[in-house]
Amino acid sequence: MKPRAGTGASGGLAAVFILLLLALPAVAQSPKPKGGYLGDIGLCSGLNHTPVDARIDACTTLIDAGQDMTPAGLAIAYNNRGNAYAAKGDYDRAIGDFDRSIELNPTYTKPFNNRGVAYFKKRDYDRATEAFDQAIKLNPNYGEAFANRARVFLRKNDYARAAQDYDQAIRLEPNLDGVWNGRCWSRAILGALQAALEDCNKALQSGPTNAATYDSRGLIYLKTGELGAAIDDYSSALRIDPKLASALYGRGLAKLKRGDKAGGNTDMAAAKALHGSIGDDFTRYGVQ
Repeated sequence: MKPRAGTGASGGLAAVFILLLLALPAVAQSPKPKGGYLGDIGLCSGLNHTPVDARIDACTTLIDAGQDMTPAGLAIAYNNRGNAYAAKGDYDRAIGDFDRSIELNPTYTKPFNNRGVAYFKKRDYDRATEAFDQAIKLNPNYGEAFANRARVFLRKNDYARAAQDYDQAIRLEPNLDGVWNGRCWSRAILGALQAALEDCNKALQSGPTNAATYDSRGLIYLKTGELGAAIDDYSSALRIDPKLASALYGRGLAKLKRGDKAGGNTDMAAAKALHGSIGDDFTRYGVQ
């Protein structure tokens, strides 16, 4: 899978995963002053862009006072602390908290989704898929979980299943970040080029411009032989992200096909320096 903006990995997508921070329910009666609990609840829930360490401290305070809270409240505190650990890149601690949240409330869908995101970040794609499967089983209308599972299928090069999950995500929540571009990319690889083009155009019209969507549309134009349009889109992607290997390689291929051997070879060499197997990726995409 090509490098996508937003993940920092060689096969990332533009899309950023959504980890919802829900407000905690009312705690059981306790001798602790009400204002103290309310303050911790707000910080733990990430209100007003609370710094990550402050979120962790507040959630830990609530967890340590667990005897004064309902199981549902504790489950959300663990989930929110898990999100904060994930934001710091401490995925093992995050997964531990999501596990505890699920133990406390097995019908609470958010920690299943968030656990899947953490496993995805650890590149444990089988466990990520299992976690998203569980979230979707609990809530078949969970658009974020469908979108997140689609990204796992992209990493597994299972483009047909990725497209199916993007279908569901778009049906349920069409304004989720990255879903139109994700389906565009999946369809472009599968060869559904007109449908892919419509998805990419929708992504560019409805949200901020990003390198990944121009990159995806560049692949479509490369496949349809519209080489000038492909070069334009790849160049637009590279203006946003100059080190996007797939855009460099795709532009190089388009230049070669137009007879610009020097320019094409320069772009392709730069792409291979960034991502050594990029040529194999394009072969898998159906472009040589």
